[in-house]
Amino acid sequence: MARIIGAIATSHTPTIGFAKDRRLDNDPIWKPIFDAYAPIRAWLAEKRADVLLTIYNDHITSFFFDHYSPFALGVDDQYLPADEGGGARNVPPLPGAPELARSIATSLFAEEFDISFFRGKSVDHGCFSPLSMLANPDGTWPWKILPLQVGVLQFPLPTARRCYRLGGALSRAIRAYPVDLNVVIVATGGLSHQVHGERCGFNNPEWDQQFLDLIETDPEVLANMTHADYAERGGMEGAEVIMWLIMRGALTDRIRTLHRTYYLPSMTAIATAIYENEEEYAAVPVFRNLQLEGVERLTGTYPYTLERSAKAYRINRFLHDLVIPERREAFRQNADKLMSEYDLTSEEADLVRRLDWRALIHYGVIFFVLEKLAAVVGVSNLHVYAAMRGQSLEELQATRNAKIEYGVGAKRGG
Repeated sequence: MARIIGAIATSHTPTIGFAKDRRLDNDPIWKPIFDAYAPIRAWLAEKRADVLLTIYNDHITSFFFDHYSPFALGVDDQYLPADEGGGARNVPPLPGAPELARSIATSLFAEEFDISFFRGKSVDHGCFSPLSMLANPDGTWPWKILPLQVGVLQFPLPTARRCYRLGGALSRAIRAYPVDLNVVIVATGGLSHQVHGERCGFNNPEWDQQFLDLIETDPEVLANMTHADYAERGGMEGAEVIMWLIMRGALTDRIRTLHRTYYLPSMTAIATAIYENEEEYAAVPVFRNLQLEGVERLTGTYPYTLERSAKAYRINRFLHDLVIPERREAFRQNADKLMSEYDLTSEEADLVRRLDWRALIHYGVIFFVLEKLAAVVGVSNLHVYAAMRGQSLEELQATRNAKIEYGVGAKRGG
């Protein structure tokens, strides 16, 4: 079974990445930042950490307000550094832990935490800034990462209490994962700061120290606070420290602090900490996905699970993008060239060329991108349904109440 071996808390200001990239470890202004991370690096090595479940918020880099989720779990194989306006940092991609992510996701839904998932998105300084301080000397990563992005910039936000409760569900999900792994919970963000409006530049070192005390000794006080309470004490952007409560909720009631630092060089108060549990967790059973138990008895039925999504993500993306007029035209002009641009495998490309609707479903393609392909090549949904049933169009229509054809395309014809 997977184990939670402890937790790290760290600010994620881009200041940290700036100092790292410019090798300012001997500069007297920047040295305290480097000194704060040395014990964390040593602790991770001593504990043989396998996965860092990293709780962070994106800074309107990869996540925008056209679809803004309170909780989004990364289920990808790797995470590239994001370009935040001046070019991406020269650091290698963070390796993902997709199998663990999928198991946690299913367990969270069973506890009625309806989170979203992401793939193919780069990760900004919310993750890379502090984690780059913990990399190997050659810049490579000694562990995998499981990113949990929390939407803390557009109200309404998750409450502090909701974050605390999510931590408990995460703990149970991790410990129910039937693979031998050492998992560390990493909370990022804060401490006090505000970067907008006339209150820009606000800091509150007294509150920061009180918060660090409470996160260890009395998190219930923090869980009961409102967003306005956090903004008053720590600045509007400093209210992102509610993410630390996810980390705290994943630990036992009694914890000990092994390491704690605080530094306020400029706009954002920078803190680091290491926490370990002081007591044992209650036992949890190996997780069973009760919602899908027995579905295998439904012949010809293929639930679109995260596993199927991961396997067929590339071809599903290719087919989804046929909603873009330019992609449709490129497909009509030279389908092989377009499929090559999307890095489809030879098997995937052959399935598309043959329009083997049933085999595409078996491979892991979801029907709702198949109907987009059907619209482009000029066949109706009914043709696709008939092919999946192993029937002609006429045979399928004979089983329906009306002999009609339809599709999602506004125009017929390929």
